Amino acid sequence: MASRIVAAVLVLITALLATLAVPLGLVIAAQDRADFRDQTAATAGSVASVAEERLGDGVQGRALNRSITELAQAGDRVAVYNAAGQLVAGTSGPRPAPGASDPDRLVVAAPILDDSGTAAIGRVVLSRPTESVEHRVTMLWALIAGVTAGGLIVSAFVAAGLARWASRPLTALAGAAGQLGDGALDTRARVESGPPEVRALAAAFNTMAARLQALVHGHRAMMAEVSHQVRTPLAALRLRLDLLAQDADDATAAELAGAQEEIARLARLVNGLLAVARAENVTAAPAEIDVPAVLADRAAAWRPAAEERGIILTADCRPALTARAGDGHLQQILDNLLANALDALPDGGTIAVSARPARPAAAGPAAAEVAAVAVADNGRGMSRQQQYTAFRRFATGSPGGTGLGLAIVDRLAAANGGTVALSDTPGGGLTVTVELPLIPPARGSRRPAAVPMTPAEINRF
Repeated sequence: MASRIVAAVLVLITALLATLAVPLGLVIAAQDRADFRDQTAATAGSVASVAEERLGDGVQGRALNRSITELAQAGDRVAVYNAAGQLVAGTSGPRPAPGASDPDRLVVAAPILDDSGTAAIGRVVLSRPTESVEHRVTMLWALIAGVTAGGLIVSAFVAAGLARWASRPLTALAGAAGQLGDGALDTRARVESGPPEVRALAAAFNTMAARLQALVHGHRAMMAEVSHQVRTPLAALRLRLDLLAQDADDATAAELAGAQEEIARLARLVNGLLAVARAENVTAAPAEIDVPAVLADRAAAWRPAAEERGIILTADCRPALTARAGDGHLQQILDNLLANALDALPDGGTIAVSARPARPAAAGPAAAEVAAVAVADNGRGMSRQQQYTAFRRFATGSPGGTGLGLAIVDRLAAANGGTVALSDTPGGGLTVTVELPLIPPARGSRRPAAVPMTPAEINRF
């Protein structure tokens, strides 16, 4: 921003100086040259008046010789011709001729008139060097150039100072916004200088950050309270039903077993809602995630559950990718996607997990690459309507499902600046693609010390 402000000011000042200085220089230079011609012509006229005494009156012409000597000492060349074109007097050396031209000298001719002032009895040709006037013109342009350069330098310093004065608070505000977005809810913008509008913006940002911090902390406290207040009665109720089932007859035991299943389903629903709420309020600082390592780890964790049903689970971890995400978030995303895929597959199906660098589908060709993590299965898939509503809470196609797995994935991806998309697997099935910001390989990678969820924990959702 500062460089653009300085460049804009310099362009404006340059245009202003060029509009004023160049025409002014041209006018002054033309006036100097015109004055020089007028002075030369006046000098030639004076010599012609003196020469008339010699040609018209026939006097000896001492005044003419004296005038010619003075002009010669000043560097001028003079030649006096009579009406027949014969040289009457002049300076020594090269003498200017009527009609002659010289690029380094100004040649002016003046007629010598008789006493009546009507008939020409001769001509005076004066040649004067133009070095003095050209030197003045050069000095004039040098002065204009110096003033222009000085003005540009002063303008650059002033513009740079103004730009820093205006941009530094904005840079500090942008840094504070980035820290707030990365999870530092106690971040506040320290803006004590700059334009009043920027200071007002910083004050509004601080107010927003304070309210956001209060809301998030209140939401976290509410989730902890709900977790304690709801799970404890459910656990106690399940324990009582277990005790009742021990002494009940077969019919009553069957009813109690059904009640226990409903309680288990309610527990999974509560856990899923709490997981969605946590995903919607993610404020963890982002870390560098070794994507192939996470894929290999989660595939290994879920492979035993898949092999029990004859499902083939493969993981393509060949490209080295380092994504930017919260610590453990990619593990949670993969756990939810693999759990959904296992629920949707019949025995003997296949699940393929892969990752590759890609351009965001909704961005232009100049957009930065992302890490596209895909989980593809060959199950029953989803209809277009089901794909459209899949990320909503409680949207499920499974009779026993809660419809919260994809909602959690969508919230976690959005919290990390990524996206989630559903598509049909070639040959049948569903492919879920999660795009996360990709860190260039030159920056290196650091595998997060995440604590992934186990398949048993995911199945509770």
